[in-house]
Amino acid sequence: MLHSVAVLALPNAAPFELGTACEVFGIDRSDTGGPTFDFRVCGPTPGVPLPTKGGFSVVVEHGLEATRDVDLVVVPAYGAEPARLGEDVLQALRDAHDRGAWLLSICSGAFALGEAGLLDGRRCTTHWMHAAELAARFPTATVDPSVLFVEDGRVITGAGTAAGIDACLHLVRRELGGAAATAIARRMVVPPQRDGGQAQYIDMPLPEADTLAPLLTWMSEHLDAELTVPVLAARALMSPRTFARRFRAETGTTPAAWLARQRVARAQELLERTDVPVDEVARLCGLGSAAQLRHHFARTLGTSPQAYRRRFASTADAPAPHRSLVDA
Repeated sequence: MLHSVAVLALPNAAPFELGTACEVFGIDRSDTGGPTFDFRVCGPTPGVPLPTKGGFSVVVEHGLEATRDVDLVVVPAYGAEPARLGEDVLQALRDAHDRGAWLLSICSGAFALGEAGLLDGRRCTTHWMHAAELAARFPTATVDPSVLFVEDGRVITGAGTAAGIDACLHLVRRELGGAAATAIARRMVVPPQRDGGQAQYIDMPLPEADTLAPLLTWMSEHLDAELTVPVLAARALMSPRTFARRFRAETGTTPAAWLARQRVARAQELLERTDVPVDEVARLCGLGSAAQLRHHFARTLGTSPQAYRRRFASTADAPAPHRSLVDA
């Protein structure tokens, strides 16, 4: 059972991610049916001002000894580029893991777990902007940049910023049940469990190309057309076989896969900025039907067009999200 929690504040801590752990685990919500935890914030230099990314400092009261008897150690994001940590910090994380405590990182906090050797052979995640660096520094880890969080053994890694809330609530749900997670989420006015993954938030620019760059631009402007390999090859003044080979060499993928991703990206834009019905969105981006659009959204983004629009609609014309306190 999850009763006690230590949050490890590291140099250049990210205030939001640090606050996320404090918000989920550090507030007594027993008056509204939520759980209460034995909670403390600790660090390698208690009593000494600790700089944060927000331009201010915090002072923690507890040292690393606070991690020795808790059920969960949370490691929020830290460092402009996550730096290597002292052996005392790494050993505290290893000791917590060895005695069976949960470890949960938020965003770049995953680097601390990696430095401690706790990501070796595990699936994990971090903010999509840091995923390549995490994979390069810890090559035996399997980094998945498309998800909100990963649980592998008793190690949970969360993606960027708000995904830390998802990771924390997931652990509450796992250890204390859905009612406890919902009680916390209701007070925080967030969903108890989000669908999809961080693939929805990753910027997907056009891949760089050489001879095919003008064609890629033209394709992106005619996504609603039937763009077969023979049609595209003729426009590029190549044979279909030569075109397919050149396309993969310059973009790293096939024409069909490239088109599918760009059509999803166009659908995302339409869902965010217009109130065009989903059937029409599917037609305008070249996916044909709402069923096909749902299929591609589920496969690529892990969510549905309707759910995506509710989350990201940004114009006065687009339908605004509506959520009751019961659902929040």
